[in-house]
Amino acid sequence: MANALRRGYATSATDDGHTGAGASFVVGHPEKFIDFAYRAEHEMAMEAKTLIKAFYGREARYSYWTGCSGGGREGLLQAYRYPNEFNDIIAGDPANIRRNAWALWLAVQTFKDSDAYISPEKYPMIHCAVLDACDANDGLKDGLIEDPENCHIDFKALQCKAADGPDCLTPRQVHTAQTIISPATTRTGKVLFPRLEPGTELGWARLAGGPSPADLFLDEFRYVVYQDRKWDWRTFDLERDSAKADAIDKDIDDLDPHLASFAKQGGKLLIYHGWADQQVAPGSSIEFYKSVLTLSANPEQAANWIRLFMVPGMGHCLGGEGPDTFDKISLIEQWVEQGKVPEKIIAAHQTAGKVDRTRPLCPYPQVAHYNGTGSIDDASNFTCRLPQ
Repeated sequence: MANALRRGYATSATDDGHTGAGASFVVGHPEKFIDFAYRAEHEMAMEAKTLIKAFYGREARYSYWTGCSGGGREGLLQAYRYPNEFNDIIAGDPANIRRNAWALWLAVQTFKDSDAYISPEKYPMIHCAVLDACDANDGLKDGLIEDPENCHIDFKALQCKAADGPDCLTPRQVHTAQTIISPATTRTGKVLFPRLEPGTELGWARLAGGPSPADLFLDEFRYVVYQDRKWDWRTFDLERDSAKADAIDKDIDDLDPHLASFAKQGGKLLIYHGWADQQVAPGSSIEFYKSVLTLSANPEQAANWIRLFMVPGMGHCLGGEGPDTFDKISLIEQWVEQGKVPEKIIAAHQTAGKVDRTRPLCPYPQVAHYNGTGSIDDASNFTCRLPQ
């Protein structure tokens, strides 16, 4: 908000109808769940537009949304429910509410059995093994996995030959590591939520650091599904409880890919997601994007109004080993006001406040390929193209 304000924009935000941490506020108040999901953001936008007109004597020329995580999810909900409210929506790492069931599934797999737990001290060792296996798949060994979808690793190679130690995994820990980078599936093999991608290992503590699930993931089931603050997460069953949650969320907080009305109104939608997101499986944004294209009235023309950019090495919204910073406001202005569709985004990585690497982010499914000459830390030496 501060960046936009410095550039002359009127800005607004909302507390979504409550203050404080946790979801206990929804118990006995289903209307507050609706406020939190989408109504508060709609009311904020309407009130902001009214205030702008009253103060400046004219309506705003354009209305833009940018948010990440919960803000990314909210942006997608606004595009579906209020398609004429924003000219452009930038949705980063959208926190699809279905990930809560996935997170609890991982918790059950990881924390119920103490032998399954992987100490965070082992994460760097696992990460190095993943990079050794997949970093060079794109033809360049640079500490980043450009295309994690094509990275397949068997953690049995890290299994201890003798006693447990800091540089190996026990057989039970091998199973845990393999589970973390596997999708949550039903007993019949149906995928309910995609996997954490290879390259996320340094951030596994968010979901697998224990000793119990984070309240962020637990609260939906504790306060919305079962409305019992003493509900025991150890009783969680993936198929049963995800179905109960879906029945509640479907008409309130689930992301709907039917965005034809938003496109018809001339809206632009830019989704970005870190490949190393340790909190929301990156594949969930790919699933949503593909669904939007499938449901689009003209899939071949959809690229003119919706784009997905996957960010190698970036964690949840920010941070990580990859370039994670780019000028979102300029992207919005050029796309909406000048008709310039973003063919690539130049992102930067900083260390101690100084830029030490730039890299093009490419519209999915394209990835950045090194041209063969020049610095690997300079975006101008890379070209966006489909993976080979």
